[in-house]
Amino acid sequence: TAAPAAAFPTLAPPLEQLRHLAVELRSLMPGVRVGEAQETTEEFNREKFWRRLNEAAVKVASEATTLTTAFSRLPLPSPQETQRFCELIRVAIEAIIAVYYSLPKGQGITLRKVVRGSILDIVDGMTQLVEALLITPSQSPENKDLIFCNTVWVACQQVPRIPRDNKAAALLMLTKSVNFVKDAHEEMERAVEECDPYSGLLNEEDNLVNDHRVDSDGHNDAEEDALGFPNNRDVYWSEEDQELIVPCLALVKASKASLKKIRISVAENGKKDQVAQLDDIVDISDEISPSVDDLALSIYPPVCHLTVRISSAKLVSVLKKALEITEASHVSPQPEDSWIPLLISAVDHCMNRIKELTQSALEL
Repeated sequence: TAAPAAAFPTLAPPLEQLRHLAVELRSLMPGVRVGEAQETTEEFNREKFWRRLNEAAVKVASEATTLTTAFSRLPLPSPQETQRFCELIRVAIEAIIAVYYSLPKGQGITLRKVVRGSILDIVDGMTQLVEALLITPSQSPENKDLIFCNTVWVACQQVPRIPRDNKAAALLMLTKSVNFVKDAHEEMERAVEECDPYSGLLNEEDNLVNDHRVDSDGHNDAEEDALGFPNNRDVYWSEEDQELIVPCLALVKASKASLKKIRISVAENGKKDQVAQLDDIVDISDEISPSVDDLALSIYPPVCHLTVRISSAKLVSVLKKALEITEASHVSPQPEDSWIPLLISAVDHCMNRIKELTQSALEL
């Protein structure tokens, strides 16, 4: 009787196997982020690639549903059943990663980034599902496992919606950049219109305390600061600050206009086979939104005029480089229709005004 037992090593308990699977899946993600395309002499077949990727996504979603169903009720699956479930998950995830690796760089770096993002969402969603299933139904007050299963399913459902070529991927990324900058610009405008960038952050109790302080006699700033009350310098803009915000807003508006024009040029003039130039345009355009965010944050009180100047200069540098790269590419408008010199001129005008208003800070 001892011989058969020795032939089959003891399997770990189900939850321990799931824990090990979660660690394995999470360890795959760094490799996907930096992994290179698989070298092959075989000519790339676009239709075959997308068919394989869609099929792999359907398989992952199916295995996620099967695993969730098995572990969402008691009794839990046996160690042998759990081993089979885990192996099917591994195979499905490794298969969809392998399909991504078969997408060559020649199809476009931007397209590869978009596909990679979808693959990472799928692997991360599956990892979170497995981690959620580590909590048995008797211990979990909510169906968190089903929520995470839905996350995997949604990520897999997005695969058929991935852009099919580098131009479409570039337009997707540029649209996201336009929306990010648009949101930042609208948020800055709302703050300026309210003349109170921190409106709503103080609750009613704080306001009542502030009203009491105004009506009281003999209070002083030092005492208020010691109690943790913000003074006007920390919460509101000075007249100098408000004057400086005007060209900052104009610069962000020029950023939004530039991205919109770049996106339109790519849509109207972009060629699918010019992948390198499209990649260059997207790469530099991706830097605009973070630079806008830095500038937006720098105008909130207490305002440091030197920081505003530095943030503005960084944004101007990125903007002008994006416009110059676009102008030198195949998507550039005809000279008689060129909007690029006008935008560069507007950007320079904003920066010159910011320099004038921050000169005293530079001399300190």
